Amino acid sequence: MDLTAEFYLQTVAIVFQKHLLPKGQMMHRGAPVDLAAIRRVGLMTVEGEKDDISGVGQTKAAQDLCVNIPAEMKVHHLQKDVGHYGVFNGKRFRAEIAPRIRDFIARIDAMSAPAPRARASRR
Repeated sequence: MDLTAEFYLQTVAIVFQKHLLPKGQMMHRGAPVDLAAIRRVGLMTVEGEKDDISGVGQTKAAQDLCVNIPAEMKVHHLQKDVGHYGVFNGKRFRAEIAPRIRDFIARIDAMSAPAPRARASRR
């Protein structure tokens, strides 16, 4: 990922140092970010047990902040024995995390699919 230093530093300050998102004070294009407005999307959070950058619980907090996503559309996974990088890449990601992500997406897609229409009978 190629990010400018300014964008990276701004994100660190807003999200991780000032905690503006969980406080309900984060702004985007002049409007407050309202996590309660998120309603019809699946939310999967993944954390690494040995993550020394994003501590355990930091990502899972999104589950509680997105109050209007139905419980059946949320899942959290804590991956044992991986650090920050291992959450996104490597052997455990490919073998354990990626399959969970695929399964979650398939489950959400199935929940969101329109019901099949009944066929009109021909006489």
